[in-house]
Amino acid sequence: MLTPYDALEIRSADARAADLARALPAQISRAADLTGYREALAGIDPAAIKTPADLARLPVLRKADLGAAQMKRPPLGGFATLAPGEFRHLFQSPGPIYEPGNHSHDWWRVGRFLHACGIGAGDIVQNCFSYHLTPAGMIFESGARAVGAAVIPAGTGQTEAQVQAAAQLGATAYAGTPDYLKVILDKADAMGVALGITRAAVGGGALFPALRQAYADRGIACLQNYATADLGNIAYESDAAEGLIVDEGVVVEIVTPGTGDPVPDGEVGEVVVTTLNPDYPLIRLATGDLSAILPGQSPCGRTNSRIKGWMGRADQTTKVKGMFVRPEQVADLVARHDEIARARVVVDRDGNQDAMTVRLETDAQDATMYEQTVLDTLKLRGKVELVRLGDLPRDGLVIEDLRRYD
Repeated sequence: MLTPYDALEIRSADARAADLARALPAQISRAADLTGYREALAGIDPAAIKTPADLARLPVLRKADLGAAQMKRPPLGGFATLAPGEFRHLFQSPGPIYEPGNHSHDWWRVGRFLHACGIGAGDIVQNCFSYHLTPAGMIFESGARAVGAAVIPAGTGQTEAQVQAAAQLGATAYAGTPDYLKVILDKADAMGVALGITRAAVGGGALFPALRQAYADRGIACLQNYATADLGNIAYESDAAEGLIVDEGVVVEIVTPGTGDPVPDGEVGEVVVTTLNPDYPLIRLATGDLSAILPGQSPCGRTNSRIKGWMGRADQTTKVKGMFVRPEQVADLVARHDEIARARVVVDRDGNQDAMTVRLETDAQDATMYEQTVLDTLKLRGKVELVRLGDLPRDGLVIEDLRRYD
């Protein structure tokens, strides 16, 4: 029987919608007052943004935009409601992109995930996420604090010392990337040391079924979450192991890559996230990851929506004949013709040369009428192929690269 982390994760759909109808306008209002959002949200009435569908009226913020804004308005780009010195931590991720962190209860909301893993008071968590510049270590330490667990701030490396610490301090749980736990376990086997780890909370990489089973064979229950440095926890597994449950502190949309247009539930698209964190109100931040909404509710009893998990990267930018073709350009191609429902650029080889075919989903019959638009938007000539409505795969790909060089 489910023991919830809090009442939020077992709300009815009506209660969650009512809470969101209050939280979203307040968050949009906060963002609209910030220099980073002032232009993008100009003319938007925050009171009119009450549902995930309403968010589709707002522009998407991309990581590249965030990085450019931080260079223009250092260090946080005008997207935070607090001054840099009012945060507890300031981190750097590759790019570089800077992210803030704060000390309020479960600021990144990972405690919800750790609770779902069965980690709580009395546990000792060997935290093998990095503490150096990047926020992952502090994110999971904050979550462990929220559930009352002690932390060994291990970071990565020094595997023999990791084994000794886990054994001598009595680690009962692991937090880190999916594969690093195996490194520790293999080293422990080689040293003849028995470890007491029975639960693992992993993220930052793919948890392959074979690896999960290998941990299960050792008596270790391993669950994964999906989080980012700027958004915190986005979604997480429960013991039902059916998709990832969306965190209560964010709103997740799945959109056509290169656009902000939501796709139907069940269809693959890019994950776009709006956080309800008042300190750092990121609105419609595009993660660059692909996923899809999983229908229904989790059998574990948590009632929020679910996503299928990580399904690839949405940034399908591909170089064709020396020129980059980007998902945003494909979206522009579709937008120029009302009768085109979807487009898919397929790149292959014709002998020793790149060949590009642009497949357009439309009722139109004359492919030649789109040749100039293809050239204008993609900056390349390519074969135009018309397909019937509904014939293009709903797999999130707008650029498909079939080239092989082996």
